Amino acid sequence: QVQLVESGGGLAQPGGSLRLSCAFSGMMFRIYDMGWYRQAPGKQRELVATMTSGGSTNYADSVKGRFTISRDNAKNTLYLQMNSLKPEDTAVYYCNHPRGLFGSWGQGTQVTVSS
Repeated sequence: QVQLVESGGGLAQPGGSLRLSCAFSGMMFRIYDMGWYRQAPGKQRELVATMTSGGSTNYADSVKGRFTISRDNAKNTLYLQMNSLKPEDTAVYYCNHPRGLFGSWGQGTQVTVSS
């Protein structure tokens, strides 16, 4: 029943910034832990940032200090602020429960970092 729609990706230069959004369609968004994943070509999907329903955050070492996850429960929306982008951040980014609670995935949003 949960649907997830990611947006906000695009082309950025190294050192640039993007803000991704994840629209959650379903009941009780506020009670769920949420996370951002990314998948680069030829690689497995990787969890890069999480936020619990209580607001606690965690980040993969590769993005720590550069990315910030946040949520607006009133808008059923999850965000990922991406600063100081690097070419290795290039991937399709997805939102979902950090432990795979939701059975379906959105289409993702492409982030390309290139000079």
